[in-house]
Amino acid sequence: MKAPLQHCLEQCYNELVHDLSGNVADYIPELSKCDPDRFGISLATLDGHVYDIGDCYIPFTIQSISKAFVFALALENLGLDQVEKVISVEPSGEAFNSIRLTADNRPFNPMVNAGAIACTGLIVSKEGKGAFNKIHETLSLFAGRSLGIDEAVYKSEMLTGDRNRAIAWLLRNYSRLPEGVDDVLDAYFKQCSILVTAHDLAIMAATLANNGINPVTGEQIISPHVVARTLSVMTSSGMYDYAGQWLYKVGIPAKSGVGGGIIASLPASLGLGTYSPRLDTYGNSVRGIRVCEKISSYFNLHVLDRKEDLQTCILADYDIKGISSRRSRRPKEIKILQEHHDEVRIVELVGSLSFSTMDYISRKLTLSPDNTKYIILDIKRVPSITIAAQKILESLRQEIESKCIKLIFSGIKIGSAIYRQIDLEYENKLFQDKYLLLDDAIEWVENDILERNYGNINKEEIIPLSEQLLLSGFSAEEIKNLAEICELKHYNSGDQIIFSGDAALSFYFLQAGQVSVKFSNGVKLSSLSAGMSFGEMALLENVRSADVWADTDITCLELTLNAYNNFRKFYPETGEKIMRNGAYLLSQRLRMANTKVHILSSAR
Repeated sequence: MKAPLQHCLEQCYNELVHDLSGNVADYIPELSKCDPDRFGISLATLDGHVYDIGDCYIPFTIQSISKAFVFALALENLGLDQVEKVISVEPSGEAFNSIRLTADNRPFNPMVNAGAIACTGLIVSKEGKGAFNKIHETLSLFAGRSLGIDEAVYKSEMLTGDRNRAIAWLLRNYSRLPEGVDDVLDAYFKQCSILVTAHDLAIMAATLANNGINPVTGEQIISPHVVARTLSVMTSSGMYDYAGQWLYKVGIPAKSGVGGGIIASLPASLGLGTYSPRLDTYGNSVRGIRVCEKISSYFNLHVLDRKEDLQTCILADYDIKGISSRRSRRPKEIKILQEHHDEVRIVELVGSLSFSTMDYISRKLTLSPDNTKYIILDIKRVPSITIAAQKILESLRQEIESKCIKLIFSGIKIGSAIYRQIDLEYENKLFQDKYLLLDDAIEWVENDILERNYGNINKEEIIPLSEQLLLSGFSAEEIKNLAEICELKHYNSGDQIIFSGDAALSFYFLQAGQVSVKFSNGVKLSSLSAGMSFGEMALLENVRSADVWADTDITCLELTLNAYNNFRKFYPETGEKIMRNGAYLLSQRLRMANTKVHILSSAR
């Protein structure tokens, strides 16, 4: 089966493939030799998938499309101030090869030839003879592969590039180029002669759309700060003196080249690359423009036509009434937690956090009830966060904690995509209390509530069999008889007590310490405290289905199935009580799970 977007590109291709309007560039003789009927469309998504149709792997020279990436390189390596001293960022309203400069003798922007030559000059001033190698390496990183060079086009540009030479010497006259104008021009002609495909251009555009991270290689090529400024200039000037109509009709940052290529980069969405050598009077690919117009119009991709439903960023908002962490508690602990359930507010977020969504969230959280003592903010389902959202979030943290409310984050995975986006200035401030799993955060809050109202929950105490939940309702004589057939066991913290896949031959009454029940892949199923039983599924199944680990030093009583079965022969009613208690405890766990499912399913 084909993906819907592939069908869309194929339909677009079939509609436009017979459009033969426009002419190939001939002011560079070598460019006039290309096949004018070539046509390819590629679209790259931010997860690195590329849709292709037509001549997507036919190489052609990048020409002026290189200007956007060399401008980004200059900003990244030299900084905004140094670049802006040499090059303006205003639309020129003139042809790409105009010799006219601004009133203070700077090129109008880096997308016209004068600005692009000045940009290359900045790289030469920093890298010297290695300037082109640096440019070539950077463009290859954007494409995710080593790009070739068309030597014939390079030589043709060198022979016929008198207008660019005039522009370069004019810039040198006003000290906008370093000494060695010929070195600058040589690097500039070479950068325009780098070979790309429509497939390459889509990935390069998607790298800009992906905050400077190549979605195929996963490598950070340039910083988000530089991406924003590069896309800004592409929006205003990337399509030469057609830029106004382009912004009006298409509304996606773009750059064209006289080799027949166009890139369009929609932030946080996609990168589009097209190739068709027939150009209009502005020097832009005729088919390429129509492709971008159709895709933008059909999918409503205009960058200024955006909307978001703020309320959907909060997946669920609840307290701990009727639910708990995976740590099983004794009845008196459960009673305390349920008495204080409304002191805890759990807010699960979903989707990207922007200025507007974070403002909405912050207003909701500042309206927390007066008795709120804990807020758990779960961001497991949040893929990205902007700087603006980080600033609002940090201000929110300060406000919340000034009201003596503890703010705890869950869903924080070190090294994850969102974690890498957090500015170092905010990382230490925001994530002082963080957990990978929401369950761990809830457990910490439960422990804190219990310690405030019950004392040290981790204190060493032996819980007698009479207080075991599985033995609830047993008489003193029944407890005594059962104790006689149990064997006292001790395990150290970190010991594995039960192994999944082993024969189920016994179960245990935990008298002191804590254990965790885990699947074989390490995922925690539940945690148990003194007074709980574990391994009791041996009463129902022959093989262990989970592992059990000692979280602390523990003391427990082991009851083998052989001893238990013999015991039931003499005390059948006592055996039935254990089975009923086990069923009741299991139903309690299911009710808690159903409560959480209901909370999530009824959330907005």
